[in-house]
Amino acid sequence: MREDEITELFKQGFDCGQVVLTNFAKELGMDTEQANKVAASFGGGMFCGETCGAVIGALIAIGLKYGHYLKDTPNTKNQNIAKVTEFREKFLMRYDSTVCKELLGYDISKPEEMKIILEKGLLFSFCPKLVAYVTEILTEILSEDVQ
Repeated sequence: MREDEITELFKQGFDCGQVVLTNFAKELGMDTEQANKVAASFGGGMFCGETCGAVIGALIAIGLKYGHYLKDTPNTKNQNIAKVTEFREKFLMRYDSTVCKELLGYDISKPEEMKIILEKGLLFSFCPKLVAYVTEILTEILSEDVQ
């Protein structure tokens, strides 16, 4: 997904987790409305600067494809864990953290820090780059066959 497409979605009011999940919705058996609703509570690290919404959107996507849903299926559970681990390792190759306030350098939940985030334009400069990288990683992971 291109940064300009991501920026446009942000301008329309969608958050990072929504952008990530809706990008893969069709291949995961969801429609855009469902994907947007599922990921709606995770933008800005759950709107309190915690785990990055793009990371959460990616983990939801991984769970939808590889997650276990039947009892007593340790192999499936382990495969999902392996995919989550793979995602995290690839993400951390470029970024030092998966926490929104650490990534941005400011806490989105504090009005004075949110003002700085907006003044610096981080939501439209830094975040689209991060979301583009997340979608790049996910494209690889979701196309892999599970053994």
